[in-house]
Amino acid sequence: MRNFQRRRWQMAAVAGAGVMLAATACGGGDSADSGGEITLVVDTYGVFGYDELYEQFESEHPNITIEERNVTDLADYTPQLQQNIASGSGAGDVVALEEGNIVQFLAQGDQFTDLAEHGAEELEGNFLPWKWEQGKTAEGQLVGLGTDIGSMSMCYNVGLFEEAGMPTDREEVGELWPTWDDFIETGQEFQEAETGASFVSTIQPYFRAIAAQAGGEPYQDREGNLVIESNSSTQEAYETVTTMAEEGLSASLPIWSDEWNAGIQNNVFATMPCPAWMLGHIETTAGTSGNNQWDVAAVPGGGGNWGGSWLAVPTQSEHPEEAAELAQFLTSPEGQLSAWNAANVLPSSPEALQSDEVQSFEREYFNSAPVGQIYGESAMELEPVYFGPDTQAIDDAFRAAMESVEQGQASPDEGWDTAMEAAERATGEG
Repeated sequence: MRNFQRRRWQMAAVAGAGVMLAATACGGGDSADSGGEITLVVDTYGVFGYDELYEQFESEHPNITIEERNVTDLADYTPQLQQNIASGSGAGDVVALEEGNIVQFLAQGDQFTDLAEHGAEELEGNFLPWKWEQGKTAEGQLVGLGTDIGSMSMCYNVGLFEEAGMPTDREEVGELWPTWDDFIETGQEFQEAETGASFVSTIQPYFRAIAAQAGGEPYQDREGNLVIESNSSTQEAYETVTTMAEEGLSASLPIWSDEWNAGIQNNVFATMPCPAWMLGHIETTAGTSGNNQWDVAAVPGGGGNWGGSWLAVPTQSEHPEEAAELAQFLTSPEGQLSAWNAANVLPSSPEALQSDEVQSFEREYFNSAPVGQIYGESAMELEPVYFGPDTQAIDDAFRAAMESVEQGQASPDEGWDTAMEAAERATGEG
């Protein structure tokens, strides 16, 4: 669920990430009082679709109250969680770890409860094999239980496509762009129609989507070495998206910003990469006025995974047994199906993925798009992307560089050089 991160986007109003995640001084939950009442704090970002599950868990555990502290943007969530883990206080009893940053937390295995000691080792069959393995440290400690994965599609604005005189049927739209070069050509055609809207919102999410399609190690290898310049697919992704900017296809709205969200509401741009969790953000942001305004088509280049999360229990929790039970409950096949029904966050459970609830699901808001089929078909074949311990810092560097290119403040070459310098500093190689 990420963030890229991700995942699953419920617009919980927050005054700031620091206030939300640092609200509890010592460990996540309150100490049990004389009556045995406790509070379990769950730290999340975006949308996880857990509201009904929280209610169910509380009804089955009358002495437990669950408090979710949610931050919209992963770029805000991660630094605060890092600080809380490093300081030994302030983190929730259960915390979400995202695909792009889980490696750095696995390197601090002593700061997390080994969920295998709370019966989770028996749950391996509940998860896709690679998702299960990515929740473990190199020593085999089970730190995280998988939530969702980010199987890919492309969302498009039906009204804007119609206004531009382009196809609106999702099958025909997908045929417009079998490759990213075709996508750019389609964008040029869209811009020539002069609808007043841009073809893309911002190039950064396209960079993440394209880089993830290649799999492997886009930023760092498993020894932590920076491999961006030796990885042609990462450079090609950058060249592709900066071409979008140079062709005038972008609205230059920083992702997750208020302006970007307003762009979704006001039909300011026509397309956006849509891992499964993004659908919830679009629907929540656009509201009732966006009903049937967006649809879901195939993504250029075919498939790919963007995002996905795990739930972990920091050792600072005063209630590790109850927190571990909650994490197992939320990530069970039944829990993942509930989250799918609530927010269409795609399960990492094979049982849930292959269920009729997922495979036959159509999302009414998106013109009854068969999103279960669209996302579920490729999910079983997904290969993981390895993101090293400095992924968040590298992502931030490239996001800033691409924004400078979009805004005409730097050429693509200058943006690349700036991003690489920042990446080298982040990894200690500069």
